[in-house]
Amino acid sequence: MNTEKKTLRDSIALRWFVLVLVSSLMFGTYWFQDFFSGLKGLMESEMGFTSEEFGRIIGLTTIANMFGMIIVGGIILDKWGIRLAGLVFGGLAAVGGAITALASAGFFGEDHRTMLTMMIVGRILFGSGLEITCVVVTKTTVKWFKGYELALAMAINIGFGRLGSALGIAVSPDIANGVVSPAVTFAATLMGLALILFLIYTFFDRKIDAQRKEQSGVTPEEEFRFSDLVKLATNPSFIYIALLCVSFYAAVFPFIQYAPDMLVNKFNFSYILPDDPSSNIVLFGSKAIGNSSVFVVLFIFGLAFSLVPSNIRTRMNKNISMLIIFVLFLLFIYLLKDTFRLWFTNGPKTASLIPLGTILFTPIFGNFVDKKGYGASLMILGSLLLIFAHVALSLFSIKILAYMGLFSLGIAFSLVPAAMWPSVAKIVPENRLGTAYASMFTVQNWGLGLFFWGIGALLDLVNRKNLLAIRAGEMTYDYTIPIFILVICGIVSIFLAYKLKQADKRQGYGLELPSGQKPG
Repeated sequence: MNTEKKTLRDSIALRWFVLVLVSSLMFGTYWFQDFFSGLKGLMESEMGFTSEEFGRIIGLTTIANMFGMIIVGGIILDKWGIRLAGLVFGGLAAVGGAITALASAGFFGEDHRTMLTMMIVGRILFGSGLEITCVVVTKTTVKWFKGYELALAMAINIGFGRLGSALGIAVSPDIANGVVSPAVTFAATLMGLALILFLIYTFFDRKIDAQRKEQSGVTPEEEFRFSDLVKLATNPSFIYIALLCVSFYAAVFPFIQYAPDMLVNKFNFSYILPDDPSSNIVLFGSKAIGNSSVFVVLFIFGLAFSLVPSNIRTRMNKNISMLIIFVLFLLFIYLLKDTFRLWFTNGPKTASLIPLGTILFTPIFGNFVDKKGYGASLMILGSLLLIFAHVALSLFSIKILAYMGLFSLGIAFSLVPAAMWPSVAKIVPENRLGTAYASMFTVQNWGLGLFFWGIGALLDLVNRKNLLAIRAGEMTYDYTIPIFILVICGIVSIFLAYKLKQADKRQGYGLELPSGQKPG
């Protein structure tokens, strides 16, 4: 008879409530990371920023992390624990958001150089806290869900982040309404609210730590040892998955920042929605709230496709539930068909297809990984979709291929993370996940920093002869070469995912097995 006392994590309702609390940080940070994407054209016209300066603002967000900030933060996380690390680094990100908002409003000075400099300062501070905050949330998810629905929980957590990205890209132009500052202030406010929700979570974290200590007689957090870094650096499976993280995300996150502008310049989409009642959903007198509700409903459908059938025992009832959800989904799309028709002529709204795909598919893929496995194989498939997406968007100027490319990228953006992050938890012991994730994010930020800034600099370079005509509205940017470069990242990703699959066969982590099942 098992007399072991239950802890808070054994409560299904409390596990998922905790996930919502900590995922608010993912939502807020991803919104702030990506919302500038929908404002690039406005930043050029209102503030006079060039593509290179836009890329510098985005790219320098990663600078502290490129030089070890995440490693330091990961060590601090493993040493201090989730509560203190989350509040410190979440607070740092929120302060960075506040400085960026003040700079965009001209608080430090209204001249071009001052605004650019202070916005960069704010983004650097935000970036210094961003990645460690994400590591805190990821480690918290493992803490509460390991041995339960880990892959699904991680997928939903990622889905919250992608929802933040999608809303930031699509709705920020509505919030801005022709002026950049209100959109920046709103994004910074979200960061502050998310930090408050995390503070509420810390009460539950303190309680479960006390329960786990009572059960085991030791504190959950152990002292950090530098030998752990050596063990990670000499583990082939960890090396391959860390490098895959770099190559894959370098082809996605930087692209998201330029996607709306690319669609406007290459495929003749618009920055401004037509003056048509069907083009916006209005709730409580606000277009931003109304348009946001569409993405929230789509996220709920994504959750429903995974959560409802997984909690039904019989095959027939599962199929019936899936059919009902699918019919309701089609009805929702049909009712808003005129709105979607107009949204798909708009750069920011259409670019939100990338994270939109993750809202629908990340929970589904996460549930699949939990039940069926095939983690390494799904990473290979996601990398193939990545290549197709960037070939379609760079070499062709056909709108239907643009839609297919964005949607494929959204699926890949769901597939690879849904398989990757639970796989890390299989490779690395739980008490070293903070250091492991921090190491991955450090290497990843080198790729992100290079491509965030590099695409903007390359865009100005290949268009240098026509920049005056472009800024005068007489010509458009040529995005072919900057986007085609990202195909290389997809090829590298396939190679690394294949090597990871081979390494797993030798080391026996069970990356191809369902959650909770160990290699025989």
